[in-house]
Amino acid sequence: MTSTDLFELGGRVRAASREVARSSSAARDEALSAAAELLVAESVTLLAANREDLERAAGEGLAETAVDRLRLTEGRIDQMARGLATVAALPDPVGEVLDGWVRPNGLRVTRVRVPLGVVGVIYENRPNVTSDAAGLCLKAGNAAFLRGSASALESNRAVVGVLRRALAKSGLPEAAITLVEDTSHETAAEFMGLRGIIDCLIPRGGPALVASLLEHATVPYVLDGDGNCHVYVDAAADLAMATDIVVNAKTQRPGVCNAAESLLVHRAVAGEFLARLGPALAGVELVGDDATRAILPSAGVATEVDYGTEFLGSKLSIAVVDDLDAAMDHIARFGSGHSEAIVTTDVATAERFVAEVDAAALVVNASTRFVDGGELGLGAEVGISTQKLHARGPMGLRELTCVKWVVRGDGQVRR
Repeated sequence: MTSTDLFELGGRVRAASREVARSSSAARDEALSAAAELLVAESVTLLAANREDLERAAGEGLAETAVDRLRLTEGRIDQMARGLATVAALPDPVGEVLDGWVRPNGLRVTRVRVPLGVVGVIYENRPNVTSDAAGLCLKAGNAAFLRGSASALESNRAVVGVLRRALAKSGLPEAAITLVEDTSHETAAEFMGLRGIIDCLIPRGGPALVASLLEHATVPYVLDGDGNCHVYVDAAADLAMATDIVVNAKTQRPGVCNAAESLLVHRAVAGEFLARLGPALAGVELVGDDATRAILPSAGVATEVDYGTEFLGSKLSIAVVDDLDAAMDHIARFGSGHSEAIVTTDVATAERFVAEVDAAALVVNASTRFVDGGELGLGAEVGISTQKLHARGPMGLRELTCVKWVVRGDGQVRR
């Protein structure tokens, strides 16, 4: 694809975004509901397309965790469809008046939510992102300009085909959901530089994608960064609960950004807890400090690189800490600002953790796996922002809008 071709494709998306922005909430909801039904009705076609991607991935030796992110199943398609139906049922954020006031000169000032416009999403491996991102963008009155990875191309084509048919059935422009099918690195770099086309760019991928974005992006972006997530087991933790939480956070789906990558254990309970946890994490490679390895001799030696790494696989780093302050210092040093969890029955300790740890999401007595748009009631998410402007944490509908100031008067002039 040439630069001209990409810009012309973006121009069609831009034109569609204006039409979607002025469409009714009912029309957008109708399109989302139709898309949910079509995903289920055409699941055989989607699975056949996904098999092509999986066969190619097997031939290229793609890592198992990456293959898991790529794989579609009947259950995952049903989940995609439920996500779209849930988003359709959520309140429309567009037009919401955030606040307002009247100035002494009689001017009436309000702040109103409006669509961002064209939301570009560049992502790797996960065809469910195609559905989630497009659905959220559409509900919030935006056009979705999507660039997936080569590994998921056939799956993404099939999903986008379904979504575009739903748009057409509802009288909305098909270009409001558009996939860039050229998956070359050159086109990705050009996509990141579509000033005047893309209003906000959201990356969903690993360090290489983020590095490329930081090098090439000339449009505003929201950084969906690494998920080096910690679980801290406090001295006052219920150890049975802590075991269940750590096992779930690490093993339920290890290849995603909200899986736990590092475990911190208060020295007072380390002996009992780690002896209990070790057998429960059979199959997970454990690496730890000297105190950890004294309790779990089979654990490897943890390096500073280990503590700072998002493994996205069956590996967990462990450190024994003296107290809450030491745990928070460790998180401040090695955490990525994604999600951090504490297990404790001490309310004051939990509140300190929540108040003082700097991350997009803080979790008390639950698995980090709940830091997810669907699990938190957003219907789905277009990403999890680890930055602080303009959105932070799971990005749902409101995070795909911005604010417009409306000033109403009756002839006032400034003197």
